[in-house]
Amino acid sequence: PIVPQMREARGGYTLAVSQHPSPSPVAGVLLAAGRGTRMGQPKQLALLRGVPLVRHAALALAGGGFDVLLAVIPPGAVGEGVQAALADLPFGFAVNPDPARGLAGSFRVAAAALPAGVAAAHFALADMPRLTPGVHARLLAAFRETGAPLVLAEYGDPDTAGVRAPPHLFRADLFPALRVLPDADHGPRLLLQQHAREAV
Repeated sequence: PIVPQMREARGGYTLAVSQHPSPSPVAGVLLAAGRGTRMGQPKQLALLRGVPLVRHAALALAGGGFDVLLAVIPPGAVGEGVQAALADLPFGFAVNPDPARGLAGSFRVAAAALPAGVAAAHFALADMPRLTPGVHARLLAAFRETGAPLVLAEYGDPDTAGVRAPPHLFRADLFPALRVLPDADHGPRLLLQQHAREAV
């Protein structure tokens, strides 16, 4: 069985790392530092069937087969609440010190916190609790089969053009671009556009 152990990463962040990583380890990253201002409360900690949304999302990501699991959380009480909700799961945590600067800041924090040697990182959102482990596993399998720089989920009717939306998987050579994303309340759209033809 895979037993998580804790190790120190760059910048003092702590990551959960498998004791038996694959030759090309892939990280699963949960972006959970949002402000939740549209709901008037921390969206990550809102309950669905009595369980925080962030825990639903984390359970699915943890079941996806990733070698490293990292959650990006906000500072303060909300971040502590997220850590408590995931306390029994094999996640490490990195703090986004200023979530008000937008979602792009959480990508920057995650990309800076990932350990050397990671082949790719798969980014999921904390407010998508209905995603299953199978969705994450299929994107991971597609990366392992193709080595594509981007692996994107697609949603919609099979008879029409689908909509690409998170989760997204980025190969390691794209991490430098993630580390310097400009502030924005969305993900790395320009990077997705630049590599759209190479995506699977």
